[in-house]
Amino acid sequence: MLGILVQLALSWLILWIVEKKNLSVLGLYPSISRLKGFLLFFLVAMLCCLFEIFLRRQFFKEQYQLNPLLNFKLIWKGFQWNLISVLYEELIFRGALLYILVKRWGTKQSIVVSAIAFGVYHWFSFNLFGNPVAMIYVFIITTIMGLILAYAYSKTGSMYIAIGFHLGWNFMHGFVFSNGPIGNGVFMLASQQPVVTVSYFTYYTVTILPIVLAFFSSYLAVRKWKSD
Repeated sequence: MLGILVQLALSWLILWIVEKKNLSVLGLYPSISRLKGFLLFFLVAMLCCLFEIFLRRQFFKEQYQLNPLLNFKLIWKGFQWNLISVLYEELIFRGALLYILVKRWGTKQSIVVSAIAFGVYHWFSFNLFGNPVAMIYVFIITTIMGLILAYAYSKTGSMYIAIGFHLGWNFMHGFVFSNGPIGNGVFMLASQQPVVTVSYFTYYTVTILPIVLAFFSSYLAVRKWKSD
């Protein structure tokens, strides 16, 4: 958490130097509306991830079983790890810098720049250099995600929806149904990863369709959301 506190301090400093503003412009102070937004979009992201798991079971024949080592401590560790990583990325890509870009360049251009930067960042975080196919795929997925998150912040004036959606997506992918950075999460593959024999079209449809669904459902929800 020390790193997050440092980020908050730097965000405040940047906002004060450039715009003479404080952290309140990031919409970090809790309210009933913001907490509802966090919870709603957290659940929306989780449901979209579950849809992907369903498709993978149908087309890739993946089977999952409950982790025999699962306990409350492991769940809390997984949630905490994902929360910190999400806050870290959100403060970089949807924090003070996006606020300043919106003020200087306008909303649409700033959202696009933020999303592209978010996509490129994942080349480094996933260490994908030298694998062009993976670079293109991850760039598309994370850039779409970046568009969702940046639009949510710019529309509501708060980071709660972006954090909720990002956390729901990462928690499901990185812990609930994953052998992620901290090891097996809630569910683990029941057997060795099956050999995928479907076409490339089917493979990328299965993996991209859920995030496209997440994009449109979140876009429509954010458009109707009343910020406080």
